[in-house]
Amino acid sequence: MPPRRIETGDGRAALAAVAAGDAPRAATATAVRYLLQLMVEKAPGNSVEMRVPPFGAVQVIEGPRHTRGTPPNVVETDAATWIAVATGREHWADAVTAGRIVASGVRADLSALLPLRP
Repeated sequence: MPPRRIETGDGRAALAAVAAGDAPRAATATAVRYLLQLMVEKAPGNSVEMRVPPFGAVQVIEGPRHTRGTPPNVVETDAATWIAVATGREHWADAVTAGRIVASGVRADLSALLPLRP
């Protein structure tokens, strides 16, 4: 069963709550999942696993499909960093350099796809 689609209005409301500060966990989760949903729409595929624990993980970017074990191309970050880079408040390279994004594999640089347009 595919995950429930987050409507644009709900996603934008969650992003606004996070931007305002002190957002409840549910708003943060919705904002993260909404941005992951937008990433899947922008770059569908199965060659890179994008993880934002504990809120979600998706596979993106066309290329070889991964089926077992740890994928060869993985991006992992926390919710605040994901929201910042996905909305353009922070640059991908700065977050990677600071160690807030861990990206491994030849396809794991997502900077060309960001920021998203929520």
